[in-house]
Amino acid sequence: MTGPLPRVIAHCDWSVHPGKRWMAVALRVGTGWHISLPEPVGVTGTFLQRLEARPEEPGPVLVGVDFPIGVPAAYGAATGLANFAELLATVGSGMWDRWFDVCDDCADIGIHRPFYPIRPGGRLREHLLTGLGNCCAADLLRVCERKTAQRPAACSLFWTLGGNQVGKAAQAGWREVLQPQGARIALWPFDGTLPDLLGGERTIVAETYPGDTYHRLGIGRRPVWSKRSQAGRRSVAPHLAAWLAQRGHAQAAGLDAAIMDGFGAHASGEDRFDALVGLFGMLDVVEGHRAEGHPADPQVRRWEGWVLGQLA
Repeated sequence: MTGPLPRVIAHCDWSVHPGKRWMAVALRVGTGWHISLPEPVGVTGTFLQRLEARPEEPGPVLVGVDFPIGVPAAYGAATGLANFAELLATVGSGMWDRWFDVCDDCADIGIHRPFYPIRPGGRLREHLLTGLGNCCAADLLRVCERKTAQRPAACSLFWTLGGNQVGKAAQAGWREVLQPQGARIALWPFDGTLPDLLGGERTIVAETYPGDTYHRLGIGRRPVWSKRSQAGRRSVAPHLAAWLAQRGHAQAAGLDAAIMDGFGAHASGEDRFDALVGLFGMLDVVEGHRAEGHPADPQVRRWEGWVLGQLA
């Protein structure tokens, strides 16, 4: 990538639970990067400011978060608002004051309350499709969430039940990070291409997906492994170590040992693992090994957003 480079790159593995939010940080040192051990995100109201204070010299800060930033274009058009930025500034107040309230009764689903359900038991995805205007399942997926050669389709932003749901984490990220910061941050790709945004003064926040980075590190689906187990993380650790050796970046004391150990047996091991994998993917984009993937479709740029580094 040509143009200005960030002074700080951070990747946050997000969760609705504050204790499961971890980030990995790279500080620019000369022409390279110093990569730290993953650490807790901490208080979300101040974590961007804490990242901005880290470099010894001023410069842009790039932050990746693995929660959705954007809504399906079909839903966006139905809101009557202009774009995602207007929606983000609007929800939670006025006629949109219950937008973040997850519906328990399917009769409550609508444009102003699109999240469903609170609990299992007779709750069907078809209820969501009916409540949001008799739409089809594809209408509730952003383009970047659709099936690729490397992974299945993601779960709809508005479905809030099951292990792969992302709606609750998105709600937490929007309310705790994006809305309070407002115009002092730039959202990629809504506000421009990455080189353009790095030439400005605002901290840049981009959506990421560590699962898309696995195959770029050489981690395949077979043999079957699980990031939720220490043994699974250990089994793919050589791929992370090989990436570090190939790139030649400086690293914090103990990082290599933590990688090869699978980040320990604690439940936070999977969060630390994904925080670091996501950071590797962001560094590949910033260093020009991977295109940023800025979408050409104006509707995607207007409403849906994109995953940094995901190609069309």
